[in-house]
Amino acid sequence: MAPLKTPWITEKWFSSPWNYLPEATGALELPKTLRVHDVTLRDGEQQAGVEFTTNEKLRIAELLNNAGIHRIEAGLPAVSPADEEAVRRIVAEGFDSEIYAFSRCMVDDVKLALDCGATGVVMEVPSSHHLIEKGYRWPVQKALDLSIEATNFAHENGLKVTFFPIDATRADIVEYLDMMEKVATDGYVDAVALVDTFGVLSPHAVSYFVRKTRERLGVPMETHFHMDFGMGVANTILAVTEGVEVIQTTVTGLGERSGNTPTEETILALLTMYGLDTGIKTEHFTAISREVLEMAGVAQPGNRPIVGERLFDVESGIIATWVRNVGDDLIETFPFRPELVGQAAPEIVLGKGSGVDSIAVWLERNDMTADDDAILEILGVVKAKSLEKKGLLTNEEFVECALKVIT
Repeated sequence: MAPLKTPWITEKWFSSPWNYLPEATGALELPKTLRVHDVTLRDGEQQAGVEFTTNEKLRIAELLNNAGIHRIEAGLPAVSPADEEAVRRIVAEGFDSEIYAFSRCMVDDVKLALDCGATGVVMEVPSSHHLIEKGYRWPVQKALDLSIEATNFAHENGLKVTFFPIDATRADIVEYLDMMEKVATDGYVDAVALVDTFGVLSPHAVSYFVRKTRERLGVPMETHFHMDFGMGVANTILAVTEGVEVIQTTVTGLGERSGNTPTEETILALLTMYGLDTGIKTEHFTAISREVLEMAGVAQPGNRPIVGERLFDVESGIIATWVRNVGDDLIETFPFRPELVGQAAPEIVLGKGSGVDSIAVWLERNDMTADDDAILEILGVVKAKSLEKKGLLTNEEFVECALKVIT
């Protein structure tokens, strides 16, 4: 894709021109290409109460593949026979997306990933000494020995290896780097995941994390950030601006506790604010989100970024006036067009915050007319009705309100 002359404003979005000023971008080191590694089927399912059937996992993988997601983490085969079957079936589909399995740093787990036909493995081990000793009750050397043995075995058998150090951001930096170097030297890694297991990394520390890891290991890096303090999207993007080439995300932020970095927000921010096109079909986002959330039995706020069901509903009177006045020039009133992410066209709704133009729109819909004084009177009735029911009005309720004034 050729660079856009005005990347902050196109037919599909309108972000800030400040994002592209040399004074703002001078220190950025954006990668030439960015790949998305989806972890919905493994980490997303770890959200309490979420359980996908094998058929549902296959359907989710199909949706992700059709949207152009580059890599799909199909699951941890060692967890259960159902998880193993899901990984096997997803691999057997022959999707364009590359299929990875998740594994503990144990040779038997790697053997199972191989047997399922995965092309790569994300291999986890705790990296903070306190979690190794308190959570696992292992000596640190055991974690090292298992990691070296398992990563070597995976590499020798043709698997791509992403090493996944759990709780890296709460480790002592020297202990973390020493451990990573030991595994990379005596074992094998194709890439290292920058793992913020508990979502505790602040944005100003991301550059430090990336650069220290790069300086010591000199291998490709991937992000895996959580949303416990709402930092996952920003931290992922900041890591990308340091040259990280793979990001691990989930559909609509499904995942343990507060969830993982959501795919939709991250990809759209990179596209519209940084001019980084991943090639992913963003118009699939809303449909994928809604189908996956239905399978997961998880409800999301109506104003959820990118995919919320009420994201393009307009109640505010002043915004309704804008929407009415700009016509199809929607990027004047929204940061991106709804079709960019598979959303429906904006809808002017009626509630306590509505204005006279909102009433005019609804009168037109119902082939009704009223003069300016009547419109103001109808607006008062609509506001009172909305407050009484503590919600938006239906068309029938609006007509009832209007007829109280104009008949």
